[in-house]
Amino acid sequence: MGHRLTKIYTRTGDKGTTGLGDGSRTDKDSLRVEAIGVVDELNSVIGLLSSHELPDTIAGELIEVGHDLFDIGGELCIPGHNVVTDKLVERLEQCLDNLNADLEPLKEFILPGGSAAAAVCHLARTVCRRAERRVVSLARKEDVNTVCLRYLNRLSDLLFVMARTLNHASGKPDILWRRKRNS
Repeated sequence: MGHRLTKIYTRTGDKGTTGLGDGSRTDKDSLRVEAIGVVDELNSVIGLLSSHELPDTIAGELIEVGHDLFDIGGELCIPGHNVVTDKLVERLEQCLDNLNADLEPLKEFILPGGSAAAAVCHLARTVCRRAERRVVSLARKEDVNTVCLRYLNRLSDLLFVMARTLNHASGKPDILWRRKRNS
């Protein structure tokens, strides 16, 4: 592969617009750029999570997720371009089912926290939900591959289960929400 970037700054965005992958320009605060930005932020939080010591199954899946999120960002950057498929959603579901099978059923809501890795996983989950909301907003106005929406929805579920798995693996309990503690 040849060099893609010979200069990091181009000055083409200095007036508040940015180029999309199809060569068109759009405002930096457009729904599309906002969705791309939050997917990129999510990928950065996944990278932060990956910097922790993790079980191999979770570490390996997070690498795949990072690639998937880059593909989703690419799709969003090139209107009408589709590369994300149902196979990716099915992979997430398989991982989710495998991890969840080893966990105690939840009888109460849990608070983010426990181990440091689980807390970062919860952060990734909340950023994922925001990314999903931004892609939904975009999909109301423009064509978006609906698989991307299913992927983000399933990923947030997977990140929740990963956080619980990480707490379990570290010997730290989930922090259960206490109802009526102020009554």
